[in-house]
This record gives sequence, C-alpha cells and structure tokens, in this order.
Amino acid sequence: MNLKDCHNVEDFRKLAKKKLPSPIFHYIDGGSDDEVTLNRNTESFNKCDLVPEVLTDVSNVDLSTTVLGQKIDFPLFLSPTSMHRLYHYEGEKASAKAAKKLGTIFSMSTMATTSIEEIGNLTNGPKLFQLYIHKDRGLTDNLIERCKKAGFHALCLTVDTVVAGNRERDHRTGFTTPPRLTLDSFLSFASHPSWSLNYLFRKKFELANLIHMTQKGSSIERSIMGYINEQFDPSMNWKDAEYCVKKWGGPFALKGVMSVEDAKKAIDIGASAIMISNHGGRQLDGSRAPFDQISEIVDAVGDKIEVILDGGVRRGTHVLKALALGAKACSFGKGYLYALGAGGQKAIEIILEKMKSEIKRGMILMGSKSVKDLNRTKVTFKRN
Repeated sequence: MNLKDCHNVEDFRKLAKKKLPSPIFHYIDGGSDDEVTLNRNTESFNKCDLVPEVLTDVSNVDLSTTVLGQKIDFPLFLSPTSMHRLYHYEGEKASAKAAKKLGTIFSMSTMATTSIEEIGNLTNGPKLFQLYIHKDRGLTDNLIERCKKAGFHALCLTVDTVVAGNRERDHRTGFTTPPRLTLDSFLSFASHPSWSLNYLFRKKFELANLIHMTQKGSSIERSIMGYINEQFDPSMNWKDAEYCVKKWGGPFALKGVMSVEDAKKAIDIGASAIMISNHGGRQLDGSRAPFDQISEIVDAVGDKIEVILDGGVRRGTHVLKALALGAKACSFGKGYLYALGAGGQKAIEIILEKMKSEIKRGMILMGSKSVKDLNRTKVTFKRN
C-alpha cells in the first residue's frame, strides 16, 4: 500500500499504521478508557441525513468561508495537535506548508516540536496558535507575545485538559516523549527502520516552544499524560480565559466547549469563537459527541459567536452536515495526522484535496451554490 492507494481518511490510517512504530501510531489513533466517545464522534454523523434540492444552477460553487478573521478556500482546517515530528521528520513544517498550499488554516499546539518563530518565518498563510495554561503563568504570556511577533492571526485556548485522560493504549505500548526503547517496543521500532533512522539522526526531539522555559517533557523520558498532570494548571478558570482573550486582543477561540452554558460564558468573556470539541475522544470517555451538541449550542448563541465543530470529521459530507446545523467551519486532527505519518506534506495535501473535492461534490449534489446555502432545511435526523 502506498499514497496512490489512499482515497480517504481510513486509507491514510491504514498506511500510517504500516509506516509508524506501534506506540506512535496508537498515540494518534487512540482515545481514553473504553474509547466509547472516540468512536461516537464519527458515528454521530450517521444519525443525520442530507436532503438535496435539485434543478438549481450549481455551475459555480463557492466553498470559501471566513472564520477567526481569516478567509479560507473551504470550510475545513487543521486542528491543533501536538508533536508532529513524532509522525514525520518534517513535523509541523510539513503540516503548515500543506495548509498554506490548500488555502486553509494551520493550527499549532503549545506542545509542538517546531517553534513559533520557525512557523512564522516559514509561511504567511492563516495561522492559529493553541494555548494550554501551565502552572507557570509566565509561559502563557511568553507564548502570546511570541505569537504576536511571529504574525499568527488567531489564538485558541484548550479548556478540557486540566488533567490527562486515561489513554490506556499508551500505557500498553509504553509511549513516552521522547520515544524510548523497551522490551515491548523494540521490535516495532526495529521493524520500521526508516522512521527510526529519521528520528535518531535528524533534528533532536524537543518541545520547541517550551524548551527554553522548562525541560519537562523534552530532556527526560516520561509519558505525555505525566507532563500534563504535572505542568498544566487544574485551577484554570474563566478569569484566566478572559485574561488570555484580552492580552491577545484579536480573534480568539475556546477549544473544548461542549455545553450551552459554557458557550454563553465564552461570549461574555469576549471570545470570537468556540470549538465544540471533546479532544478527539481522548479526555472524558462517555461524553457527548461534538456533532450531537451543535444544534443546541447554535440555537442558544445565534450569531453572537462563531461555532467551529472539531471531532470525528472523516468525510466531506460530515462537514456539510455540521455547516447545515450552524457551524461556521470544521476542523480535524486525526485525519491529517494519519496522512502526515503516511507521507508527510504531500500526503496532507492529498487528503485536504480529497476532502475539498468531497465538500464541493456534495454541495453540487445538494443543490447548494455556497456554504451560506447550507441550513437546516438541508438535513433531517433519523427517528429512533
């Protein structure tokens, strides 16, 4: 199997599984506890059917939308995800270049393996930086100031990770950052020599945005869950979020909002957007899927705040359903990380092209000239 055999997200998943050592693949692929929410995130889209309209002129279809102050060519962008150099030696640089080429937003994690400055110098495309609030609050201020200088266009604060989810796959595979050899993992690393050689002989693994302020997670072998539990601040509250919104002073999203009340509070603190998200099913298992929450949240907030759906997106039709229910755009993480692991920048470009084509084809078949035409008349929910 190679890139020419990859036609959808699941194909890229299979190729990534083939090319990555087991601990690395399962870090992308897994969720928390029994992975009920992980699976529910995608399955939830199946409860909803599209209702096409015919005999409309769809000779010219406009996929573009504006989200977080940035016009993008189609309503799907790269969600912030950590440590891209685990999956491919080009890391976040590959992801950022692919997003720029396809005309969409690249989102960068606090836990990136490429620095804010490197990405700022690399691309002038739309860029979103994702914050975590550490116990050392000086880190937060430092990151915000560096993003301003590097030309990032928007920020988001992840609010659902004050403690790490119980990611049992990582316990079983012995996943650590940086990766280390164990009796259990040796055969997997040895059987993937291309990945292992790139990891050993290219740029040293580090959390590039934190290395100058904390050695945790960069110079010692530990699990990412351990880092989260030790370094992230569980006392984080709405005042802290409001502080970040005001300090940034530009487009700002809260990522991890799942309830109507929290969506309303996001408006009150001046956030520009919310990302309805359960962290890809990697935190609270048994929680609702983002798609299941979107209608209720949109009904409550109206046009007072942009709503972005993050979680479970695997097809262009998933994006159409979310937009019809009121989302401004969608983001996805696992979908492009599988591609990154399968083939770097080129593979991300392929999956984004395919998702863009699926969205366009779906809109034509729906009789929708633009994303603005997608509304609740275009969907219906199955009866139980």
